[in-house]
Amino acid sequence: MMNNGNEISHHTKLYGFIGEYAAQSSMSATLNKLFKAQNRDAMMIPMNIREDDFYFTVVNMKKSHVNGALISNEYVKNVVDIVDEASEAVKRSGMCDILIRDEQRLIGDVLGMRVLVDFLKDKGAKKVALIGVGSRAKAFSFFVNGFDVSYFYDDLEKLMSFTKEMGVLNADINRMADGMDIDLSAYDAVVDFSDFNALNMATKLSNINVDMKQKKEFSVLKVRANELGASYLGFDDMLNELSSAVFEFLKEKRHLEYDKSDMRF
Repeated sequence: MMNNGNEISHHTKLYGFIGEYAAQSSMSATLNKLFKAQNRDAMMIPMNIREDDFYFTVVNMKKSHVNGALISNEYVKNVVDIVDEASEAVKRSGMCDILIRDEQRLIGDVLGMRVLVDFLKDKGAKKVALIGVGSRAKAFSFFVNGFDVSYFYDDLEKLMSFTKEMGVLNADINRMADGMDIDLSAYDAVVDFSDFNALNMATKLSNINVDMKQKKEFSVLKVRANELGASYLGFDDMLNELSSAVFEFLKEKRHLEYDKSDMRF
């Protein structure tokens, strides 16, 4: 088990949290508390990595003592072309936010969107307004079976292409652009993965408004929520859920077993 001083031994399984401002997030500390509570000799280390150094860092993980990594939002698209094997969610969405090392191979998957979908289910959400057509919107759509989703974006052609690509039948698509007045209060949740500079067109928001952005990331949803006096949830508001999911993911991949000799150094 992890010793009281949280010291790293030559048996400790190391994982990284890779981001430009990783050390300013409590993600690693939250997961390490869980490792300790579960008597697992494992530790996540925040790794502040600039974009210029990202490729070098991940590629060299194959021969390092780091057994995997959680990837911050700003790099989830960069890592897709680096992994040796990708899950169907990665292939369909074009993003990867978690990877594990299997000897000298990196295997990528999507975790954060699974966490968000499970979180919304636990909150009893059924009707969801999804804003955006990028990789995170695609990943969310990949896992979102069971929800009544309405799709919003400023470009209807791109929105139709998005829903067609994601295999959405009879999609409820809606234009959302500057100068419009759109009431989103009828939805149980608003999920924003757009590239908008502002959400002034949203006259009312939902009880749950989330974009999974970290504190250092600018959030138009957070700005609009504050203006309207609505609730807002970002990445740092879901650290317990994310940590539990990372733990279960590593456990499922048999990374936290003591007899996994090939994962030790």
